[in-house]
Amino acid sequence: MAEKSTPAMSPSEIPYTDVLDRVAGPRRAEADELVTMMQDITGEKPVVWAGRIIGFGHRHYRYESGHEGDMPVAAFATGARQNTIYLDSGFEERRPELMRDLGRYRAGTACLYITRLANVDREVLRALVVASIGDGNEPVQLAM
Repeated sequence: MAEKSTPAMSPSEIPYTDVLDRVAGPRRAEADELVTMMQDITGEKPVVWAGRIIGFGHRHYRYESGHEGDMPVAAFATGARQNTIYLDSGFEERRPELMRDLGRYRAGTACLYITRLANVDREVLRALVVASIGDGNEPVQLAM
């Protein structure tokens, strides 16, 4: 039987501003900027996923193993120390030209960690998000 995603990774009715209000100072302004950028890219309204992730749109995925679930098309989380942008798995290796021009960041398998948006090129960040979304017809590559 196929394994479903955990209920925690689902959209909620929590107002996204409640999540943003947990962060103060310059990080709040950065979160507002990320909301505007991702909303512009996706054409979708922000929705809170898993109690802290601000996502845009909805995508269903299924692995060859049968594991399946739901996720936002584009998403980020903001915290006291950094912003986490959720991208497709392996983005760093598949887009070296964008990563070279991005600026200061750390990366995980499917997460881009940015301490300050002022340290990255916003147009390159936008291009990374757009590339990660794809055209909607490509299979979603996720970290497992």
